[in-house]
Amino acid sequence: MTIKIRTFGVASDLLGARNMLLTFSGNTVADLKRHLVTIYPRLLDLNSFFIAVDQEYAQDSVILNEASEIALIPPVSGG
Repeated sequence: MTIKIRTFGVASDLLGARNMLLTFSGNTVADLKRHLVTIYPRLLDLNSFFIAVDQEYAQDSVILNEASEIALIPPVSGG
């Protein structure tokens, strides 16, 4: 499956792009996370990161498809 991913904040810096196309063989958010840290091991430097699917934070069990709107969101701090 080929999906389009938007990245934000430090995640954009770690992946080197704000928008990217990624081909992987899984179909869940958990599969995507595993694939991302395999090809971008610097993501492990983050305390955590989140995947949003269709503008909603997604649990690892969410099924992805090529039409899904996917975002990679790093930890957010503020005050």
